[in-house]
Amino acid sequence: MDSTLLLPRVLRVGAGARHEIGEVLQSLGLSRPFLVVDEFLKGQGHAEALEQSLRQRGMALRIFSGVVPDPTTDSIDVGLNVLKDGDHDAIIALGGGSAIDTAKFIAVMATREGKLRNYKVPATLDSGLPVIAIPSTAGTGSEATRAAVATDSETQEKMLCMGLGLMPVAALVDYELSMTMPYRLTADAGLDSLCHALEAYVSRKANPFTDPIALSCMRSIVEYLPIACAEPDNRAAREAMMLAATQGGIAFSNASVTLIHGMSRPIGAHFHVPHGLSNAMLLPEVTAWSVPGATERYADSARAMGYAAQSDNTEVAVAKLVTGLRQLCADLKVPSPAEFGIAESDWKSLTPLMAEQALASGSPANNPQVPEREDIIGLYERVWVAS
Repeated sequence: MDSTLLLPRVLRVGAGARHEIGEVLQSLGLSRPFLVVDEFLKGQGHAEALEQSLRQRGMALRIFSGVVPDPTTDSIDVGLNVLKDGDHDAIIALGGGSAIDTAKFIAVMATREGKLRNYKVPATLDSGLPVIAIPSTAGTGSEATRAAVATDSETQEKMLCMGLGLMPVAALVDYELSMTMPYRLTADAGLDSLCHALEAYVSRKANPFTDPIALSCMRSIVEYLPIACAEPDNRAAREAMMLAATQGGIAFSNASVTLIHGMSRPIGAHFHVPHGLSNAMLLPEVTAWSVPGATERYADSARAMGYAAQSDNTEVAVAKLVTGLRQLCADLKVPSPAEFGIAESDWKSLTPLMAEQALASGSPANNPQVPEREDIIGLYERVWVAS
């Protein structure tokens, strides 16, 4: 099949990569940056260090730190208004997925009128101010994707937006920024990346470019995520996880996510479950349901993750995959919806609406086994029972 492959124009990976921001801006002909950063990283002094670095190159930096977890259209509008008070030719995103997605939306809406909801999938956002992404968490891979997600503050819909305007022109992937990630964020972000890779590999839009990247990502995460959680100062594990997160972003951005992400977004919107965690809640059950649609690819994934031996036949390999994913989520203490604090009555009353929203996102259509509305409702019920 023909595939259109999109990547950042500049991708720098390694310890200290964040310090190369001035050189990267100059190489791109940019000089008036606007920084979008979360309050935590600003408090850690990273924004100030970046500002001093740019000042040495004669660049002035304005800072917006009003990022909220899982960005909303209201929080994006605040940042957009701050941006419009100045004269900027680029946006630097420093932080986790929420900071990077906020920056992306500010960048594309700076050149547009109307509400963000007018531009959700299936519309496309193919232009905007250039974004330079510096991720601080090993998870979303947003630094290498043409996708972003925001919650509509009026309707509470979690909207997926796509387009070339959302692809950063440059990404500086510096694992040192992830060294302070706490246990829960490390686990959930890593499982988010695992979903990206697995979904990209079994997606109906999978292609020869993304396949080896996805398999490499899966292999690294299963090996290094438990270490990063147990030994937060382990630099080798942190480095491997940060690279895997970027690989996962490249894979799914060019092959698409599937049913897990389609079902995950409504959970986040209605119950305020962090994105990586809602994916993790769904990972084993949705995988088990989807296996018949791509048994060989799921078997490949099991072997890449080390859950199955190369000599295992397909049936054995996929069984070991589902078992392995369930054990991984248990080992990393992924809470069930009930353990997270969701009431059973609320979960069950909202499953029909969540199923409709999942289908509307388009992601389930890429799943190897394409679900109907009733299938998704049944899966939400299985996730609850499995808990």
